[in-house]
Amino acid sequence: MEPTPELSPHHAYPDHWEADVVLRDGGTARIRPITTDDAERLVSFYEQVSDESKYYRFFAPYPRLSDRDVHRFTHHDYVDRVGLAVTIGGEFIGTVRFDRINEQGRPASAPADEAEVAFLVQDAHQGRGVASALLEHIAAVARERGIRRFAAEVLPANNKMIKVFRDAGYTQQRSFEDGSVHLTLDLEPTEKSLAVQRGREQRAEARSVQRLLAPGSVAVIGTGRTPGGVGRTVLRNLLAAGFTGRTYAVNRAFDEGLATLDGVPAHRSLGEIDEQVDLAVIAVPAHRVPEAVADCGEHGVQGLVVLSAGYAERGSAGRELQRELVRQARSYGMRIIGPNAFGIINTAESVRLNASLAPESPARGRIGLFTQSGAIGIALLSGLHRRGAGLSSFISAGNRADVSGNDFLQYSFEDPDTDVALLYLESLGNPRKFTRLARRTAAVKPVVVVKGARHSGTNPPGHAVPVSRIPDATVSALMRQAGVIRVDTVTEMVDAGLLLAGQPLPAGPRVAILGNSESLGLLTYDACLAEGLRPRPPRDLTTAASPQDFRDALAEALADGTCDAVIVTAIPWVGENGEAETGDGEVLAAALRGAAAGGPAKPVAVVHVEIGGLAEALAAASSTAAPRTRPTTLAGRPAAAPGAPTGAAPATATAPTGPGTEAPAETAGAAGTTETTETTETTEPAATEAADPPARPGRIPAYPAAERAVRAMAEAVKYAQWRRQAATPGKVPEFLDETTDEPGAAALIDTLLGTAPDPRGRPLTHDEARELLGRYGIPVRPTLPAPDPEAAVAAAARLGYPVALKTTAPHLRHRADLGGVRLDLTDEDALRRAYAEVTELLGKPAELLPVVQSMAPRGVDTVVRASIDAAAGAVLSFGLAGAPSELLGDTAHRLVPATDRDAAELIRSIKAAPVLFGWRGSAPVDTPALEELLLRLSRLVDDHPEVVSVALEPVVVAPQGLTVLGATVRLAPPPPRGDLGPRRLPNY
Repeated sequence: MEPTPELSPHHAYPDHWEADVVLRDGGTARIRPITTDDAERLVSFYEQVSDESKYYRFFAPYPRLSDRDVHRFTHHDYVDRVGLAVTIGGEFIGTVRFDRINEQGRPASAPADEAEVAFLVQDAHQGRGVASALLEHIAAVARERGIRRFAAEVLPANNKMIKVFRDAGYTQQRSFEDGSVHLTLDLEPTEKSLAVQRGREQRAEARSVQRLLAPGSVAVIGTGRTPGGVGRTVLRNLLAAGFTGRTYAVNRAFDEGLATLDGVPAHRSLGEIDEQVDLAVIAVPAHRVPEAVADCGEHGVQGLVVLSAGYAERGSAGRELQRELVRQARSYGMRIIGPNAFGIINTAESVRLNASLAPESPARGRIGLFTQSGAIGIALLSGLHRRGAGLSSFISAGNRADVSGNDFLQYSFEDPDTDVALLYLESLGNPRKFTRLARRTAAVKPVVVVKGARHSGTNPPGHAVPVSRIPDATVSALMRQAGVIRVDTVTEMVDAGLLLAGQPLPAGPRVAILGNSESLGLLTYDACLAEGLRPRPPRDLTTAASPQDFRDALAEALADGTCDAVIVTAIPWVGENGEAETGDGEVLAAALRGAAAGGPAKPVAVVHVEIGGLAEALAAASSTAAPRTRPTTLAGRPAAAPGAPTGAAPATATAPTGPGTEAPAETAGAAGTTETTETTETTEPAATEAADPPARPGRIPAYPAAERAVRAMAEAVKYAQWRRQAATPGKVPEFLDETTDEPGAAALIDTLLGTAPDPRGRPLTHDEARELLGRYGIPVRPTLPAPDPEAAVAAAARLGYPVALKTTAPHLRHRADLGGVRLDLTDEDALRRAYAEVTELLGKPAELLPVVQSMAPRGVDTVVRASIDAAAGAVLSFGLAGAPSELLGDTAHRLVPATDRDAAELIRSIKAAPVLFGWRGSAPVDTPALEELLLRLSRLVDDHPEVVSVALEPVVVAPQGLTVLGATVRLAPPPPRGDLGPRRLPNY
């Protein structure tokens, strides 16, 4: 909305404070500053607040607001006096304001850094988390305006309001004065306040998806009067799936006398329906969608699936239509799947929802599937169906204007019916948040991702999100760090998903291979070696092997403590007449299932060649397995935690509250506002692990090719290893010693950037970079300029021989192969000769910018970098200097802040890592010193976001110690960190 202009530009309307938020019950609301145009809204809002809430707010009966009150509560300078409102449908449902005060509690201006805060929430919306969201946003506003503390006076009887402040996670003080409780909150974010914020975000966003997937009633808007068409197809699919709720057909073109269509009530508008509709599927032309959305919003619909096309995939005009669609839906508190969506499916027996264009609802299973492409969604549904796999839920988000893969992860984390989350993504709207959510979800259940549009450098049409500058290899490395199983194709995703959903995780990489074909066994053996597994020699059962022979061999392999997984290979039996017998698939499947059910919990996969009925029979084992009691249960038979010894008891832990589970109510409210108490679990849900036995043995996945089975098993092995390591996470060192001077570094950065820094930033000189890095215990070997031979000799005398002569011109930097670097110059004559040769070969000193540097101990040349990507955040990178990293791309990456484990993995994950550990008889280098350097650089970048890029090159790592020979640093105003601010929905 356009506010009335303020008197001073300094008090301009702060539109960046506007935000859409998800409330505790999954609905959305708008938070924005209160303006002078809001007088009527404020009065109307106040009239709907109960007398009790008014009393708690003003400490006395206060039936109505005076004109003076209305003026005071709607006129703000947005610096010392700020008011925010939560709106739904344009009307206020809650407000908060602060007034800056001095030490005596009187109105003040900066530099006073304390403010009095008060809330008021409409009674009909208490219990939805309104005040909790308002507190997060008003605290962020206050910090922006230099306010460090909030003070609030609360009546002792208002325990719920006191709990709001207490549960926020901020440092607080409490005292009893003059009949009221005086609360003081320190607004500096704490680890606890951030955990509280993320925990509330997780529960709210999970609930918002759960409302879409489990509605009590569905209306299909745009249902055709004749068979065919999108709307009529969705209606038919809803009915065919046996949706347990109520279904309505809506089309404004229906004849007035039409009462039913396909056996369900038919209406011309939602207003004709006597009850509230939970979910609306919109299948009308794009130009009619706003009318349909308004009708939904005015009649209390909770969520929308927009199948209509004609939005951002059509260009800039369509993108603006898409943004307006999201704004309109959110203004009514609704979330959107789409537009240009394929639909949603929920196979839970209590729901049986198929609100999609998929003609056949998949079987019930343990896999959750999210896709940003309708075509890929169709292919995945078909592929899973062919292989007998069932789904728990399916979302095809189309243009993904609102509900995204992040929301799906929030839901999957808690969903007790989902054991594996599969995601096909073409863009990442918030990569930092995705990495955080994926890490937490992967700690309790596998997350398998295919990333489309990897190399185009742009987003697909319709996906209006920031474009990351980091290469795809870096994205893949960061996903791996978060525990995500990233694969290249949808076929690989299905292959991995089937294994992870049906089998326990392997305890290690040792694989037993058995079967009735020596050749197929050898192919499987070779594939295992190629994937980094440790296969045992294949056991050939010969072509005469019977199903009982397979059963006995599999049981023996599972009982063998020297193997962690088994791959069974099978070809058709050859009968006495020499013809292949292909009809015994069901018999063999029963034999394999029997052995697997009776043996220790280890993953089993089958590679088969044209054995009729085998894959189907194996898939039928538990494609409709009963749900387990905890959301964090691993798929398959009773299994120990990954890495536990074979036969160990299953690990158990308390699981987070599921989205459908009743939880204690929420507190919010104001200095004087009642709101139902918030759930006692105020921190971010912990990553717990449990493994309960399913109702029957898990399905055994079958593959038509050895390499596909082995690749899926290798992904399971790597994921299990990540799970074992994630159970005891690494630590981020503090470096609390005399080598680290964080305040000094901050002061230096402020000085270097100046009071009006260039948004593009500035590179530091060599000496400036040395000084800044030195504040974090990263010494850089000094260099001295050598504009002529005499200066070079003087520099060498100052530094001490032996020295190196190097050119620093950009086109020659680090290019020893071009002759711009001369090493081990032991005296003045050698230095003068080298200077003459370099200038004669490459050009004048003014062009070459030569420098002199003392020699470092011999070692391995490496390169260490850190950079800030606008989408992904701070990234730490490592590789060997020169051809390995520059030509072959052999570089490893981790997100900042890096833990001690991250640093150790970083230097060991490059392909050339053996060079650091004594390859071909060379002396191993000082990797602990290298790990410390990585951690110090990570700490520097994490502490000071103004440091947007650092390159240490080369870093010579010797058997004892290391030397940083070159450093380039760039400073810039810090980019915004949306992941650290108050929770808000992205605006694409």
